[in-house]
Amino acid sequence: MRVMVAIDDSEESFYALNWALDNLFRDMDAPPEASGGGGGSEVVPPTLLLANVQQALQHYGVPIGPVGGAAFYPTVTVTESVKKAQEQISATILSRALQMCKDKMVITETLSLNGNPKDEICQAIEQKHADLLIVGSRGLGKIKRAFLGSVSNYCAHHAKCPVLIVKSPKDHE
Repeated sequence: MRVMVAIDDSEESFYALNWALDNLFRDMDAPPEASGGGGGSEVVPPTLLLANVQQALQHYGVPIGPVGGAAFYPTVTVTESVKKAQEQISATILSRALQMCKDKMVITETLSLNGNPKDEICQAIEQKHADLLIVGSRGLGKIKRAFLGSVSNYCAHHAKCPVLIVKSPKDHE
């Protein structure tokens, strides 16, 4: 079984990861029970896929001067600087998540992706043949969800596998 957890810098996504570790991977360090039949079938532990998606850098021109005048576009140096910062953010997020998995002795693979999180997560599910997607719920209100969109809602409707949306305790208050 391959379980993917979508991780970002929110506490809700780390709560979802912790929930998955506690509920789906809790007995990974325990020896497998005797199968009684002597069939020798080996228990294959599930794999946890950690996916972090950084928004793709948008190349916008900023108008300079009067209407119809010149426009300023970010230089290659600025673009590369932003990409490097995004890579560092992704590495930090995945490092924190990997430490949580290491503490529970769970086999983990990481994915650092760039683009629209909704699309990238759904594509990664197909490419990595994930059997389950776990995402945290940010608890956006109806208005924010209408304007910002909901990654978890999009994935629940478009992912090619079951999706488990984990609500943090603060959402129940």
